Amino acid sequence: MAVEDSIAQEQPSKVAQENGKVFLSEPTAVEKSSSYREESDFLSDLQDFEKKALFELKTQLEEAILGNCLLKKEDQPEKNDGNVMKAEKGDEEDQPEDAGEEKATQQCEEKKFEEINNILCLWGVPLLPSKGREATDVILLKFLRAREFKVNDAFEMLKNTLQWRKDGNIDSVLEEEFGAELGSAAYMNGIDKEGHPVCYNIYGVFEDEELYKKTFGTDENGRHFLRWRFQLMEKGIQKLDLRPGGVTSLLQINDLKNSPGPSRKELRIAMKQAVGALQDNYPEYVARNIFINVPFWFYALNALLSPFLTQRSKSKFVVARPAKVTDTLLKYIPAEEVPVQYGGFKRENDFEFSDQDAAVSEISIKAGSTVTIEIPAEEVGSTSIWELMVLNWEVNYKAEFVPFDQGSYTIIVQKSKKMVSQSLEAGPIRNTFINNESGKLILTIDNTSSKKKRLLYRYKTKKSSSL
Repeated sequence: MAVEDSIAQEQPSKVAQENGKVFLSEPTAVEKSSSYREESDFLSDLQDFEKKALFELKTQLEEAILGNCLLKKEDQPEKNDGNVMKAEKGDEEDQPEDAGEEKATQQCEEKKFEEINNILCLWGVPLLPSKGREATDVILLKFLRAREFKVNDAFEMLKNTLQWRKDGNIDSVLEEEFGAELGSAAYMNGIDKEGHPVCYNIYGVFEDEELYKKTFGTDENGRHFLRWRFQLMEKGIQKLDLRPGGVTSLLQINDLKNSPGPSRKELRIAMKQAVGALQDNYPEYVARNIFINVPFWFYALNALLSPFLTQRSKSKFVVARPAKVTDTLLKYIPAEEVPVQYGGFKRENDFEFSDQDAAVSEISIKAGSTVTIEIPAEEVGSTSIWELMVLNWEVNYKAEFVPFDQGSYTIIVQKSKKMVSQSLEAGPIRNTFINNESGKLILTIDNTSSKKKRLLYRYKTKKSSSL
């Protein structure tokens, strides 16, 4: 298990330095992290033993589907009894008997394939290999990778998943209502740097005793919780592109701040059941499992759950202590997609920064140096909006408006103030300024410490006509 104690610094471009100061007039996009890459689903990228395993699994699956032995007998589609509707009288006279029987047999087979396809689908993907769907290969590769390309084990896992979904009526879980109480316990929010949808699991909500009892108080409540968790997983999968080259997995964020400890038996049992069911029936749907705000008891819980996890699943774990939460999330998720409560720039119902201008830029502030960001404000009456945040804070920040007319005075927009770490969860500093003459805004961040800092910022200018 990897513990995130450090994070690579992004290298800015178009940076000029003079007398220890850094000047930027245009934002520089944060580079994507390349620390984790999922295996390719393109056949041309597979190794020979992987291609061989995929071919063998497809052959085994095709035989099982056509032989009606993939699911338990009572769950199989009814076999066609071979009876065929009689042809119209005119056709009987014009066609020989053998031709009619051949056509009837063909229609029978087409109907049989249609029945099989309608029943044997997984996440909307038909499983019959002879149909030649690329998405079918993607699904089968998930099961193979979960079982280290052991064909028989992967086939058994697939059979068990299909049976589990049939027995539990999982395909209907998306239509079920679970109430709003659990909405704050887990939800989908944004994407990471590789395009994976991000799912946040907030265990601290169960600190509330009333919600805890309502969720885990009885066996029926526990089953209700599990179905709700399966529904969330199904909703996440709907956001994926199950084709070669598409985004085929999720990023899981598990926030353990204020979470009840492992001494709470009901929660411990429910989590064990959830972990087992998700691992057994949703193979390779998690790109990474990031645990943040990890308390001391997490390691005891991990030791309890570890025997039920595959080595491949455990290799995707990332653990971050409270002091490293923001650094860790920013390694995998763009700052504009990280919620403000985790040190990012994403606010609920924020109409100032849309998708087109939401990108956050990043530069490093060396120890004992000053960074200056210039925001053009040439059109009179325009509104400039900017946000900035420095990781590890403890720097000085000020903002000024400098008119182009040398006869005008500089306007102090923000007096020099210290940015302190306590304000991190409140989100980045946001300021606005309407200029009454042409000029530029200058934001100055002074790092007087002996350590390098990371500056994240973004800005936009709204012309007066758009107000």
